[in-house]
Amino acid sequence: MAVAKEHYFYVLECKDLTYYGGYTTDLARRLEEHNSGKGAKYTRLAKRRPAQMIYHETFTTKSDAMKAEYAFKQLTRPQKEKYIQENS
Repeated sequence: MAVAKEHYFYVLECKDLTYYGGYTTDLARRLEEHNSGKGAKYTRLAKRRPAQMIYHETFTTKSDAMKAEYAFKQLTRPQKEKYIQENS
C-alpha cells in the first residue's frame, strides 16, 4: 500500500527582501537547495541568499499545491503580504 505523500506550497523571503513561492514534498531539503545555490534560478543569485522559509501550506495532491503556488505568483507584493499575514 502506498504511503500518502504531503505536497507543500511554500514562500521564501530572500536576503534582498523579495518573495519566492514554490512547490516541494520536502521543505527542509528544498530550503537547503535554495540556500546552497542549487534551487530555482531565482534563488541562485547570491544577492537573494540566504533565504528563509516564512510560510507554507500542506496539500494532499501535487495539483492543489501547484495551483496555490501559481495563484500566489499572480499577486502583487501588497497582496502577497496580506495573504501571508491572513493565512499564518
